[in-house]
Amino acid sequence: MFPDDIHTLAEAVIRLAIARHLQVVTAESCTGGLVAGALTGVAGSSAVVDRGFVTYSNAAKSDLVAVPAALIEAHGAVSEPVARAMATGALARSLAGVSVAVTGIAGPGGGSADKPVGLVHFAAAGPSGLIHAVHRFGDIGREPVRLASVRVALGLLIDRLQAA
Repeated sequence: MFPDDIHTLAEAVIRLAIARHLQVVTAESCTGGLVAGALTGVAGSSAVVDRGFVTYSNAAKSDLVAVPAALIEAHGAVSEPVARAMATGALARSLAGVSVAVTGIAGPGGGSADKPVGLVHFAAAGPSGLIHAVHRFGDIGREPVRLASVRVALGLLIDRLQAA
């Protein structure tokens, strides 16, 4: 279902999570559950994938992973503070020890001068702390932005698991 490189990254996440005895949770906006889908495509993932939150709307970000509405109002849904809040909120609302969050503009519309199509903010949290990454993939098409975002998210999970 996913390209081989994504499947390989997902396998690495599952192996590391099993080795570290840590469960994983995702909080996804523009990827719409693709990160969780990549993880659960790996045999044995049920041992370490706790759950995935698809928080596509602002209300879902607040309701499901406790992102304060005032934070979204102040910074916009596609921002570092919101990505960080999604990652920490997902941990708080799950049994997991490691999380990843993705929020961005996959396109083709929805972009602006300040926040263009292809802008994606990521955050990952775990025992060794919270990290943020931002990528500007450009207006390369909706599916390529989403798949590139899955790759980055899985890489951040690997980082947090290796640091655990």
